[in-house]
Amino acid sequence: MSFYVVIPARYASTRLPAKPLKGIAGKPMIQHVYERASQSEAAQVIIATDDARIETVAKSFGARVCMTSAAHNSGTDRLQEVAAQLGLKPDDIIVNVQGDEPLIPPEVINQVAKNLATNIYASVATLSEPIHSLDDFRNPNIVKAVADQTGKALYFSRAPIPWPRDHFAQAEVSVLPAEFPAQRHIGIYAYRVALLNRFITWPQATLEKIESLEQLRVLANGEAIHIAEACAQVPGGVDTEADLLRVKTLLEN
Repeated sequence: MSFYVVIPARYASTRLPAKPLKGIAGKPMIQHVYERASQSEAAQVIIATDDARIETVAKSFGARVCMTSAAHNSGTDRLQEVAAQLGLKPDDIIVNVQGDEPLIPPEVINQVAKNLATNIYASVATLSEPIHSLDDFRNPNIVKAVADQTGKALYFSRAPIPWPRDHFAQAEVSVLPAEFPAQRHIGIYAYRVALLNRFITWPQATLEKIESLEQLRVLANGEAIHIAEACAQVPGGVDTEADLLRVKTLLEN
C-alpha cells in the first residue's frame, strides 16, 4: 500500500499569526510536523501553502512544497489542488496532517492510511480516542464521534453524544458512567483522491453549517467515513500561545 501525506500550512491564522513558522526547540513548527510525517510509511510528504514565506522556510529544510490558491475555503479544497498538481489517480490515498501538529505520532499516520485502504466501502478514514472526563464530554470544542460496529461513522457532533439518559437523570452527576463509549474525534484524515474530486463540487451541507464540521458534508452526500480508535495517543495541536508554550516545554525538555 502506497499513500501520500499533505500538510496544509496557512500563515494567516487568526488566533496565532505566522503559526507554522513559530520556533520550537530550534526549528519552525512546520519542520517538526514534516519530520514526524517523514517517519511514516508515506511515499511522499508535501507541504501545501499559499504563502511564499512558508515556502521559503520549508524548502530550506528540504521539504517538497506545492503552492496553492489563496482562495480555498478549506484544507480539503487545498488537498484536492495538490492531488491535481501531482496528477494522482482516483484510487490514490492522501493523508491530511495538520500543520499545527508537531507531536503527531507517525504510527497513527500509517494507521489511518491502512484503515482506508482496507475498508474499501469508505471514501474517508479518520481516528478517535476515548473521552474520560465529564468536562470534555460537555465541551463543544471537543468533537464527539459515533460509529457502528464495523467502524462506519454515524455522526460527528459538538454536542455530547451518545447521551446516557438514565445516568444524567440522577440528581448529582459529576462523572461519566463506567465503561462509557464516548469518543473524541481526532482531526487526521485519509482520503481517496476520487472523494476529493467530488467534495469540491458539493455545496456546504445544512448539518455542516450548523455544527461547523466539514466532515458532515461527506456524510450528507452519502459517502462513508471509517473511524477507529487511534493506536497511539495523539497530543493536542497548537492553536494558542498557551498551546505553543506547552509544546515548547515538551520538546525542549
